[in-house]
Amino acid sequence: MKTDKPTTKIIAGKYKGKILELPSLDVTRSSKARLKESLFNVLQFDIIDKIFIESFAGSGSIGLEAISRDAKRSYFIELDKYSYQILLKNCKAVDMEKCQTVQGNTFVQTPLILEFLRNSKDEIVLYVDPPFDYRDGMEDIYEKSFAMIRNIEVDNIYIIIIEHVSSLEMPEVLGKFSLNKTKQFGKSSLSYYSYTKN
Repeated sequence: MKTDKPTTKIIAGKYKGKILELPSLDVTRSSKARLKESLFNVLQFDIIDKIFIESFAGSGSIGLEAISRDAKRSYFIELDKYSYQILLKNCKAVDMEKCQTVQGNTFVQTPLILEFLRNSKDEIVLYVDPPFDYRDGMEDIYEKSFAMIRNIEVDNIYIIIIEHVSSLEMPEVLGKFSLNKTKQFGKSSLSYYSYTKN
């Protein structure tokens, strides 16, 4: 008997309607369509020619949406082996040329990628989406994510977006970055951070 695999679609852009596979919902939750639509309504044309980094990438549906909307390149970081295989399959289905995938720890790999891009003239959109489930020592995942952002020293970041459980109180300031706004979508919310104006 065939079990239907969970899928999602690219909402808009040159790959609109392209179906992406999702890991089983036990492993990762797909970013809801409404949340994804709102995110790209906020970014709109600002995504064009930017470098998009998706930390805790899962299926890669956010970074691939960015590519569909003319981001220059997307970097994906995913630790889970099974999710990573699906991420690779999705990247190949969209545009592998514009995808850079890393299987590894987000807290190690994201700073390395930022350092690698430090002298690039390209601006970076950093999307951080820690897993919601607190199994396997995940209790401090948000604190670790905040610490990672506080330690960012590169100057070519356009915006940082954190997807998080709505009940979480978000810090007003994370290192060089200040909270602009938070938008809620049921259990999930998006918080937008940009450089603190001096």
